[in-house]
Amino acid sequence: MKLFGTDGVRGKAGDFLDAITVLKLAKAAGIYFRKFSTTNKILVGKDTRRSGYMIENALVSGLTSVGYDVIQIGPMPTPAIAYLTESMRCDGGIMISASHNPFEDNGIKFFDNHGDKLSSTCEAEIEKIFQNRELLQEEETTGRDIGSSKRIDDVIGRYIVSIKSTFPQDLTLKGIRIVLDCANGAAYKVAPTILDELGADVITINDEPNGYNINENCGALHPEQVGNLVKEYRADIGIALDGDADRLVVIDEKGNVVHGDKLLGALALFLKEENILKGEACVSTVMSNKALEDFLNSHELKLLRSDVGDKHVLEQMKKNGINFGGEQSGHIIFSDVAKTGDGLASALQVLALMLRSKKKASEILNPFDLYPQILVNVKVTEKKPLDQIEGLEELLNSFRQKGIRDLIRYSGTENKIRLLLEGKDKKEVEKSMKELEKFIKKSL
Repeated sequence: MKLFGTDGVRGKAGDFLDAITVLKLAKAAGIYFRKFSTTNKILVGKDTRRSGYMIENALVSGLTSVGYDVIQIGPMPTPAIAYLTESMRCDGGIMISASHNPFEDNGIKFFDNHGDKLSSTCEAEIEKIFQNRELLQEEETTGRDIGSSKRIDDVIGRYIVSIKSTFPQDLTLKGIRIVLDCANGAAYKVAPTILDELGADVITINDEPNGYNINENCGALHPEQVGNLVKEYRADIGIALDGDADRLVVIDEKGNVVHGDKLLGALALFLKEENILKGEACVSTVMSNKALEDFLNSHELKLLRSDVGDKHVLEQMKKNGINFGGEQSGHIIFSDVAKTGDGLASALQVLALMLRSKKKASEILNPFDLYPQILVNVKVTEKKPLDQIEGLEELLNSFRQKGIRDLIRYSGTENKIRLLLEGKDKKEVEKSMKELEKFIKKSL
């Protein structure tokens, strides 16, 4: 059984992610973290899903069975777990969340003692330990060596202070009206508090989680409600978070959703103008629109691309000494202030940009036009290596000669191949996609 995917372990709670599997995974993680242990403490947080109770208790049982002391902090955003793991000097941190997925799903994300997400290599090592039944049994402790567990409820203040400190001290949100959608998720307490304490007039919605309504027709995946309320209340901006608040979707004062690539471009230029952008570059994924790259180049900035997933964005940032990057989906990383994508930290930077520019969101967050882009998913019977599909490279080269960018990859969870074509000429992109789709269906 393969456990780890793009962002930790994720699946249907009680089925793929049942109590026994989580117990074994916790033991495997504890054995892995033990190699680097300095404090014998592991931090555990969660979002607001009902299944979080089951998974949290299974994690605690597994970790304490191999001798770890566990600190439980309850519902908190994923980036808060990253921050607090380092701040509280734990050997590792664990977040129980399936991010933007429906409540039926849940997931587990791991962080090292620096608050960074574990690399794919580290995840593979935990998975290897998970499969080693003898090792799992050998590492179980008895008597005084069994770990302990305690719940701490006051760490919320530490995270609030940390995020507020990222907002420029010479600015205030007084007079700014914000519609905030908490997605009935992990930020339902911290998000309104932070914006309110900075002086904003906050209209908060979807801040009453009941265990089942996380992400349900709300939050980052469904920003329409925010858009309507922004217009109704004549707000300056709308902010929509996802279930674990590591993702941000911005809605301008006209009620329109700001495209993620435009947001990245506007923020990168802002950081450059504030002289805090390192490496004269921004990192995004292979999914980002070529128009973002051209916009950055026009301002003497580079765009480096990574694989899909904020973990890969951060790896590319570290490798190249860059402090800003993200995904068009809304995972935005300011590595000087956050260890991973942080919806609230990103929102404060967007608000700082608006205040510094003295312009409306629709003006400052719309710095360029996107190139036409088409994404098609095609069902396949086999996932044949792309370099073994006869004639594919020749076909793609013919597209590239017309100025069309291509991205072709298989789904990691489904029998599908994802086809993406992009170019300045919409008709040419559409024509090329029909040709590519016909070729793929014939070849696979």
